[in-house]
Amino acid sequence: MDRRYIDIEDSDTLVLRTDRVPEPGPEEVLIAVDFAGVNRADVLQRLGLYPIPEDASPVMGLEVSGTVVDVGEDIRRFKTGDKVCALVHGGGYASHAIAREDHAFLLPGGLTTRDGAALPEALLTVWHNVFNLGNLQPGSTLLIHGGSSGIGTMGVQMGLAFGARVIATAGGEQKCQRVRELGAEFVADYRAGDLAQQIDTAGYRGKIDVILDIAGGDFVAVNLDLAAPDARIVCIGVMRGAKAEIDLFQILMKRLTVTGSTLRGMGAAGRADGFRAIEDLVLPWLNAGSVRPVIEDVWPLEQAMDAHQKMQSGSHFGKLLLNCG
Repeated sequence: MDRRYIDIEDSDTLVLRTDRVPEPGPEEVLIAVDFAGVNRADVLQRLGLYPIPEDASPVMGLEVSGTVVDVGEDIRRFKTGDKVCALVHGGGYASHAIAREDHAFLLPGGLTTRDGAALPEALLTVWHNVFNLGNLQPGSTLLIHGGSSGIGTMGVQMGLAFGARVIATAGGEQKCQRVRELGAEFVADYRAGDLAQQIDTAGYRGKIDVILDIAGGDFVAVNLDLAAPDARIVCIGVMRGAKAEIDLFQILMKRLTVTGSTLRGMGAAGRADGFRAIEDLVLPWLNAGSVRPVIEDVWPLEQAMDAHQKMQSGSHFGKLLLNCG
């Protein structure tokens, strides 16, 4: 059986190619992919800025949804015909993809495979960085930079479902309004002047317990300025720059924790632990409808470059997907 997949010919060219469908290992499942999520890491990989691990597929794509069509000999949780979504070790931009059994879960009731492709990366990112590293507590205040992104839209909903107060930043009034509609009680427009001043005027300076930062750069100083005593600041991206000047005095006086992570840096066992936590904590929210993926657009697999260009433009709200079926 043949597999269709997207190959990186060069940084400006993606090509649809064909080879043989891979076979699952003992603890793996083979998924006939309906949809694949498009993430910034994919764009960086295409540009040669995101080196992949030696044991990962060179094909882009970190999350998929679809139907299990083959299982390894040690698989107990899934069977052929199951509708699943999964985090994959590369290889998602394809008609078929391999996933570890412990990096996948059955689609919650009422969700389609279109919905499912928008879940694994965002759910795991928010859980690990906000709930695990950030130690979010009910009643505390969470600030999410980039509240209009796929991770941001999921983070706003998950924070609210957990009982936290959620504020956010976004670029432009239209995006800010849409983040408010997700439930954020305040959204600052980083294009509309001094960001720290906006949040201070709204009454949140010194009251923010957890900050999820996808931007880095000049936002680092803002984070330190706004954070509450004993706050946790978690950086997961450097869209505004990988370097920043840090005021150590604020870290010392406020007893701040500044950390960061990548999903691949979690390791296979860490990601598996995350999926178990998600099944316990987040799947009930998905089943109840209090958390839902926000999807802006879907492209055919062969138009992956168009999806990347949309991602690079920063104009999207929520997740971007590829239709791989």
